[in-house]
Amino acid sequence: MVQIPNTPTSADVARLAGVSRATVSYVLNNTSAVRISEPTRRRVHEAARELGYVPHAAARSLRAGHSRMVLMPAPAIPVGPLYSGFLNELQWALGRLDYTVVQYGTVGLQGDEAARAWAELRPVAVLVPGAELGPRGVGVLKRSGARAVVTLGPERVEGAHALLMDHDAVGQCAGAHLYARGRRRIGVVVPEESGLEAYSRPRLAGVRQALHGTDATVTGLPLAYTEESAAQLAARWRESGLDAVFAYNDEYAMLLMRALQDAGVRVPEDVALIGADDLMLGRLLRPRLSTVHIELPSGRDLAELVDRAVRDPGGEPEVHKVLGASVVQRESS
Repeated sequence: MVQIPNTPTSADVARLAGVSRATVSYVLNNTSAVRISEPTRRRVHEAARELGYVPHAAARSLRAGHSRMVLMPAPAIPVGPLYSGFLNELQWALGRLDYTVVQYGTVGLQGDEAARAWAELRPVAVLVPGAELGPRGVGVLKRSGARAVVTLGPERVEGAHALLMDHDAVGQCAGAHLYARGRRRIGVVVPEESGLEAYSRPRLAGVRQALHGTDATVTGLPLAYTEESAAQLAARWRESGLDAVFAYNDEYAMLLMRALQDAGVRVPEDVALIGADDLMLGRLLRPRLSTVHIELPSGRDLAELVDRAVRDPGGEPEVHKVLGASVVQRESS
């Protein structure tokens, strides 16, 4: 007969640590309202590790009246190193505040339909990147028990906290830089990959805004993220007459630079080129890649916003403008 080991309980931890069950709960739930000495905290944590005790998330949620799960819909588009670093910092900061971050894929679901799928998990907070959510979806999440809904995108959504990311400013920086370098026929890469429109459209609009009223022209350049697509664009480059290009981001800029060089188009002599994101690889290219350095919001600040909203779910939604942008000039422009 198979022996099933007894599951350790908080009472076992309390006995081994020589404290009350309430103290075990305060320590392991990271309760800040009760002062507990550091030696006592260490004893409790050591006892829990020795016994292999893990708090029961469902039971803790019942006591608190809500879960500690923060749900982040998995991005529907590939994310680069810049956004990945931001997500890592955010998850670390939320973990320090005793939240559990869950990335949840809902392939094929969008808007209110996706919100219903997220609501089934009963998260205490939902962080939604891009423009995937509307007011009705916010209502669905709140009725399911979500205390905080935070959107990260170009526009605020009624009922949700918002971090407004101004991608127009990225395009404005790139366009103004190329104009200042004496370029007048400027192309702007518009990725053909689905899901990037929320970022590429405002970046193109930003270039147009920066050059409005000048003698410069702006041309959108559809480009898929493949060597074949880049080679086809490079083959038509001389007939286009363009003398500069903002390539959406550093990854598209690297792809296009290689194709242009293979086609005999010199960078920067024939065409000035600038990307965005300030990736390390851009500094290793020859010529080194000019770029727009982007300042994403602090993961720690966003975690604190989530925590404030969870503690005060009836508070007025906060709106913060984030995403600073500045040009880093190198050899390619």
